[in-house]
Amino acid sequence: MTVTIERDATRTLTVPPEARRTPRPRGRRPLISYGHWWWALPAIILVIAVHYMATLTGGFFAFTNWTGLGDWEFIGLDNFVRIFNDPLMVGAVVNTLFLAFGSVILTNILGLGFALAINRTLKTRYILRTLLFLPVVLSPLAVAYIWKFIFQFNGPLNGFLGAIGLESWQKVWLADPTWSIWAILLTVVWQQTGFVMVIYLAGLASVPVEIEEAAALDGANIWQRFWNVTVPAIRPSIAIATTLGIIQGLRIFDQIFALTGGGPAGATETLATQVYKQAFSLGQFGFGSALALVLTLIILVFAILQQYATRDRDAVGRAA
Repeated sequence: MTVTIERDATRTLTVPPEARRTPRPRGRRPLISYGHWWWALPAIILVIAVHYMATLTGGFFAFTNWTGLGDWEFIGLDNFVRIFNDPLMVGAVVNTLFLAFGSVILTNILGLGFALAINRTLKTRYILRTLLFLPVVLSPLAVAYIWKFIFQFNGPLNGFLGAIGLESWQKVWLADPTWSIWAILLTVVWQQTGFVMVIYLAGLASVPVEIEEAAALDGANIWQRFWNVTVPAIRPSIAIATTLGIIQGLRIFDQIFALTGGGPAGATETLATQVYKQAFSLGQFGFGSALALVLTLIILVFAILQQYATRDRDAVGRAA
């Protein structure tokens, strides 16, 4: 078999097959030619050993009475029965869910509102983006101690209420069993709203201006353009923001530890704080592992439900 290459209208060149073969370089084969998967093998082994094996080990000890030292005994579901029979633990579960869903709802509303406000209209939008995102890069403990100063009885918040004639509203916010959990929620929302805003800004950047202008010319008002044009376009951003928000909300620890330490009288205890106290303060590693396993299952369930609720139905329909 030969290949004929046309050189011009009157002349052709015939090339034999052996002349078309590219000679292989001689010598040692490059290391990458033996496969690509094993380059990631050290990282895979490290993740499995540090993360998954540790998780499985903790899950196993959740069914024991291990104290962290010495022997242990397999006790089955006794730790989990104890969790749901203890009012303090049930309250920790309720507080965990309250902080998770409260922070997700408020940060998404505020973050989306800020993103819509500074997306294209304001000339100072770059400065505002920086200022609104600044709390995200701060340490959660540093933020918590700042807000702890604000919430003190002689702090700026009560001083402001007194200045505007609302002395009856002044409280020892972090020592009040009713308002302490709200103080923690406010601290978390203040720090995480900027992160959600950035996610929505990235989503809004993909919304074509022409579609919004065409909808406006067709007579759609601001709400109709937002609901029928903007929301479908940023559905992936909504999924990312809510998923990360739920996971972060269920694991809130630093702010609680710095502001109230779980008090007063357990009013701000969560599963995360109870895992720390039971395992490391009281030495009940088996019971602490059971609490950690319950928290892990709650995170997994809500993450799956949230992904199902915010999935792209159009993409699912095309795949089907």
